[in-house]
Amino acid sequence: MSPTVYLIIVSSLATGTIITMTSHHWLLAWIGLEVNTLAIVPTISTKHHPRSTEAAMKYFLTQAAASTMILFSSTTNAWMTGTWDITQMATPLSNTILTIALAMKLGLVPLHFWLPEVLQGSTLLTAMIVTTWQKLAPMALIYMTINNLSPMILFLMALSSSLVGGWSGMNQTQTRKIMAYSSIAHLGWMMVIASITTNILTMTLLIYLMMTTTMFSSLILSKSKTIQDTMVMWTTSPTLTIATMMTLLSLGGLPPLTGFLPKWLILEELTTQNLTPLATMMALSSLLSLFFYLRLSYSTTLTLSPNTTQTKHKWRFKMTKTALPLSLTTPISLFLIPIMPTITT
Repeated sequence: MSPTVYLIIVSSLATGTIITMTSHHWLLAWIGLEVNTLAIVPTISTKHHPRSTEAAMKYFLTQAAASTMILFSSTTNAWMTGTWDITQMATPLSNTILTIALAMKLGLVPLHFWLPEVLQGSTLLTAMIVTTWQKLAPMALIYMTINNLSPMILFLMALSSSLVGGWSGMNQTQTRKIMAYSSIAHLGWMMVIASITTNILTMTLLIYLMMTTTMFSSLILSKSKTIQDTMVMWTTSPTLTIATMMTLLSLGGLPPLTGFLPKWLILEELTTQNLTPLATMMALSSLLSLFFYLRLSYSTTLTLSPNTTQTKHKWRFKMTKTALPLSLTTPISLFLIPIMPTITT
């Protein structure tokens, strides 16, 4: 991809998301989502491989369907109430359609099937963009319309996402699919708290973005596309191996790492709101996700590759990728708990 085309695509990605996040009119928000989708599609199909072309097509069709539903929802609401304001969604039908459309945009269960397939068909860098940056625009719409969305539908989708994300990730060997199901499980945690308090939702989203960026940066640097690839990561860089293991444990939500913070606060808030059964189910579902995080961290740090290596160092060329993003996001992904009072107030 030429630098000019790359610059145009990145600018369009940023512009589309910013338009959606800053708009109060439904048509502007829809235009932002469309610009965003049209910018990411060529990025997914960069490799000119049938797999990546298929992934781009799946992504486009899913996102186009979701955007159409958002437009239909807002049009119905404008027809009934006479306003296009995002914050004034007064019609129950419009709210239900909007909830389903945003769930499809994000990849919540039962509208999650596109996410693992799209990630598997794209490069690690594109997969990182899809699981991080592409979540911002739908989350902004959820943040603005949360007072009108149905809490019961959100709770059901949240619990289902957390359970399916954990169960489905267990039998995966591809790191991109594991990260896809990890994303689905984390989105479940965000949705369960969305209708109760948006402060914790924002904090959970930011921490999720940081941890996922760190994990993908580690996989990109070590070129690890399968679990077997992670077994020889130690020959590339022992420091990277340790950082990857700690990030995986943080994603799993183990104290005293950063990933424990949102789970702790969400469970505490659910218990305060007398939603103890839901809190219990969410806590149990996080054990499913923790299993495959632990399996991946075990293969990364504690096992050797089944093939015999004659040397302690991999044959490698000059390092072309920078480790700067990883060095910036790793401390945030691991050691954020001491400043928790500052974040939550």
